[in-house]
Amino acid sequence: MTDYESVRYASLAGRNVLITGGASGIGAEMVKAFASQESTVSFLDIDAQAGAATAAATGAEFIHCDLTDIAALRSAVARVEDERGPVAVLVNNAARDDRHAMAEVEVEAWRRTLALNLDHQFFASQAVSKRMSGAGRGSIIMFGSVSWMRGIPGMVGYTAAKAAINGMTKTLARELGPGGIRVNCIVPGAIVTERQQRLWATPESNQRFIDNQALKFRLDGSHVARVALFLGSDESSGCTGANFVVDAGLT
Repeated sequence: MTDYESVRYASLAGRNVLITGGASGIGAEMVKAFASQESTVSFLDIDAQAGAATAAATGAEFIHCDLTDIAALRSAVARVEDERGPVAVLVNNAARDDRHAMAEVEVEAWRRTLALNLDHQFFASQAVSKRMSGAGRGSIIMFGSVSWMRGIPGMVGYTAAKAAINGMTKTLARELGPGGIRVNCIVPGAIVTERQQRLWATPESNQRFIDNQALKFRLDGSHVARVALFLGSDESSGCTGANFVVDAGLT
């Protein structure tokens, strides 16, 4: 993880921030980034061991939650709001980019892919929106992916979910804007994470990404986290319904 000593958003100090999928990868980096701004950070994740480790390292509150269980998700959001007041920044980060051949996808696997990558982004946004609107302000940060823009094969359920988030972002920005809520979407490119390194990264694939990017270095979670800080802060008060692509020019 990177440190964020060079970044200071005064408006984030004390702000109630909720991050989904915050135990590891990009999510853990964003937990660290918001904690560095003296925000009051909570995060949800199904990985109890990694969640406890990230909480210990950052001082953030970890709530164990299966985000595909919408009742549990709603309960977790209510707990955060009851303890800490309205959520000021919601970061809908959680996702799982499993690979799958189109011909082998069955109904149950398709529904689970959408549950892991799409459904919770809507229901978490719905859950925080009432009290956000009552407070007269808020920032919801959705998470897309350049994979759908590039038509990457072997992950059609994932790319379908991420494409849907593009439309959801624009609709929610219009619907929630009158309540002072901004809704934007971070669209990461090829980000180096522990999971990517473990499952798919090779020297050849790393070089391929660098060759195809305009900027000739591999991106990591800190590049995404810095954009999330901007979108959560008052410095982005005029931004809503927009995609913020973080891909080093891959697309």
